[in-house]
Amino acid sequence: MTIYISEENRICHLQAAFRERYPFLKLEFYMQPHGWGESCPSSQLLDPQTPVEKIRIIHTFGTIDIDELRTAGELEYDFRHHFGMSVQVFQQTAEGWLATTEKDGWSLGRLNSESAAVCNIT
Repeated sequence: MTIYISEENRICHLQAAFRERYPFLKLEFYMQPHGWGESCPSSQLLDPQTPVEKIRIIHTFGTIDIDELRTAGELEYDFRHHFGMSVQVFQQTAEGWLATTEKDGWSLGRLNSESAAVCNIT
């Protein structure tokens, strides 16, 4: 599965497309990038209504692969290097949303399944 990214999108459109596929994961967008296994400071969080054209460093359109075998880290890397956007994957837990910093090597499918189990939803 892929998400189409264009200048006309708003962050919330990309988030909704991702959550449709992974209801126990979410994407948050930030002003500055972060490294593998790191998180972004909450002060850098962008409003979901922000137009994509306002935050991109690389102004190209295209798709990003969100297949269940891709890792959280790979997805974050692709957003940054192909579209110039800083993204952090979050996983739903019983306590709330947690950045996947220590699980960047886990697949999106595994993260989503683990969250569903932890939240007692199948």
